[in-house]
Amino acid sequence: MSWIQKLYDTYEQCAGQADLSNAESSLEPICHTSQQAHIEVTIDGKGNFLRANVISKGQGVTLVPCTEASAGRAGSKPTNHPLCDKLQYLAGDFLKFGGVVTSGFANEPTEPHKSYLSLLSDWANSSFTHPKIIAIQAYVQKGHLVSDLVRERILLTDEKNQLLTEWGGDKKEAPSVFGVMPNGNSPDGAVIRWRVEIPGEPLSETWKDRGLMDAWIAFYSSQKDSQGLCLVTGEILSLAEQHPAKLRHGADKAKFISSNDTSGFTFRGRFIDANQACGVGFEVTQKAHNALRWLIARQAYRNGDQAIVAWAVSGKKIPDPFANSFDLFGIVSEEQEAKQDHVGPSDVGQAFSQRLAKKLAGYRVEIGSAKEIVVMGLDSATPGRMAITYYRELDGSEFLNRIEAWHKEYAWHQNYSKDIKFVGAPAPKDIAEAAFGRRLDEKLRKATVERLLPCIIDGQNIPLDLVESTVHRVSNRVGLEYWEWEKYLGIACALFSGYQKERGYQMALELNRTSRDYLYGRLLAIAENIEDRALYVSGEKRDTSAAKLMQRFADHPFSTWKTIELSLSPYKTRLRTKRPAFLATMESQFDEIINLFETNDFMEDKKLSGEFLLGYHCQRQTLRTKHETEQTDNVEIATTETN
Repeated sequence: MSWIQKLYDTYEQCAGQADLSNAESSLEPICHTSQQAHIEVTIDGKGNFLRANVISKGQGVTLVPCTEASAGRAGSKPTNHPLCDKLQYLAGDFLKFGGVVTSGFANEPTEPHKSYLSLLSDWANSSFTHPKIIAIQAYVQKGHLVSDLVRERILLTDEKNQLLTEWGGDKKEAPSVFGVMPNGNSPDGAVIRWRVEIPGEPLSETWKDRGLMDAWIAFYSSQKDSQGLCLVTGEILSLAEQHPAKLRHGADKAKFISSNDTSGFTFRGRFIDANQACGVGFEVTQKAHNALRWLIARQAYRNGDQAIVAWAVSGKKIPDPFANSFDLFGIVSEEQEAKQDHVGPSDVGQAFSQRLAKKLAGYRVEIGSAKEIVVMGLDSATPGRMAITYYRELDGSEFLNRIEAWHKEYAWHQNYSKDIKFVGAPAPKDIAEAAFGRRLDEKLRKATVERLLPCIIDGQNIPLDLVESTVHRVSNRVGLEYWEWEKYLGIACALFSGYQKERGYQMALELNRTSRDYLYGRLLAIAENIEDRALYVSGEKRDTSAAKLMQRFADHPFSTWKTIELSLSPYKTRLRTKRPAFLATMESQFDEIINLFETNDFMEDKKLSGEFLLGYHCQRQTLRTKHETEQTDNVEIATTETN
């Protein structure tokens, strides 16, 4: 039960961070849940109706009191919330206007309202009452909520004075309540929230009134009578009868702890009752689940039903393990990196490491002596059962060291788009796309991210099949859009260099590296550069032979190189006339690279490893930088001569 203990401790330390004005991202108090409200009803302190309005889309998430049963309600006979809920519970005249209750109440259609009014009255008449609750009770007992909403034109009726369940006219002229109901549902399923305007009381919203919330918590806690051993705290406490749901979103019914199968074999045969199998204090489970819900909404990595969240128990801000280096640290592109640190291209890797250390130093100061960092992954195989798929507890320094190692070991020049170029590690979701394509199956995406999690948090090496799959897809260049290929090229280089970290690859061109695969990559980059320059000179725009034959080159480099070299002849002829100096330089580099091959290595036709992409990328980067520098120098010379 370590996970629930850490979440409980997190709630205790972060409770002061609750923001009741934002129900979607607040750390909720116990005995409360978030509900999507559609209509807001305002009354005075004596229970008289004042006005009503439809809540605009995006403004309806409301913090409402709940019971254990209502928080996890499901099925055809859902339990009512004690204050804010649907019309079938709140309106005494719901049936009079043709309202249809849920199927479980078909034989007792008045039961939902009776149950709601009974619980509300018990609260209003207790020692834990509140002036707003007394006013709401007085209004609800009058039994004309629907009549008031019809009179205000919030709800519409037909010629038989029955609630209009659908709009048959022009959608542009439809009443606003039809526009806020989810999935085209009928307005008779609208959820009501309350405002109570009392003279001298500036806060009319019940969902923001801390005093009202505390009153409900005290009242509901006083009704608990099931005592037992809490396995989390080790104390005798009021035990939870049901555990909260709605962890990932408002419609999430999956639970970690559940024992509602009293006739099956969930616990029977080993224990007499469910609490003997797993007894957790009512307040403990409420706080732990509320903390997890808050963390998921605020900072989790989400992918469908999968959610992975990392947090400090103290509530301190920590780096997101699932962000790329640019999003996490804001580290600039390699060109800006070199300019800001006054370093040459060969020192970019070192400059990145220094910047990374500075960024993480800020987190080390922020976290301070905090020793409890938790990384937790959860997913559900079925709608009702939640599973913890990954769980680690680390101290602050260990966690930051692992994050630093990941971003340093898997750092490379990344080209995500025209505006996003940086040095650093890619995000796990981008690695999954690079390995299997943008349209990969969600299950495969989730499985890939889960496989990468130990690489980041535990310092394990990245799976070889992911490296090989990414290298293979990048080599098949004609099967990708140009921007997509550029992005995946940087990711493939990052993965291969990180997987082979003992070889010490540099992010800049290594002129002294003489391995066969690296040199072949350099040759391919120069061949592509020659043809690309010739096409540019003649005003043509199309793929080069090197680009088209990249996959074949990766499988059979020597035989394919002959084809590429022969295809360069007409382009060399063109450049010999218009760019002789450029061609001479490229041919000189060809000779230098070929001379670096070990004996017979050049003539081997076996498949290249991902190392050829490193040589290709570094050589291409060097050629592009040199070309841009030459263009800048030419512009400056032309400007000087003109002046």
